[in-house]
Amino acid sequence: MQNTRHALSQMGEMIEETGYSIEQLANICGVSQDWVVEHIEAGVLHHDPQRNISWFDCATIIRARRIAHLEKSFDADPQLAALTTDLIEEVTYLRKRLKEFGDR
Repeated sequence: MQNTRHALSQMGEMIEETGYSIEQLANICGVSQDWVVEHIEAGVLHHDPQRNISWFDCATIIRARRIAHLEKSFDADPQLAALTTDLIEEVTYLRKRLKEFGDR
């Protein structure tokens, strides 16, 4: 794919910014497809409601990997893992904004 953009995940690997199926998402994150469905139903993972439920973007892949890692490493409840992920994402966003502000 010549025009495919990539994003570096927090875990240090390149992830294409294209759509992923539920099977691909589960495989990349090392979880079952049932895990993905349960986390969507719980509101922990999000998908574009205009698209099929099994179509996920790069940001969702990174989020799902982070949540799965927190759940496995710390035996965290899915909601707690999602909250922690939200906070990590917010800190990352704020650091980016602060850097942009400092560059002006």
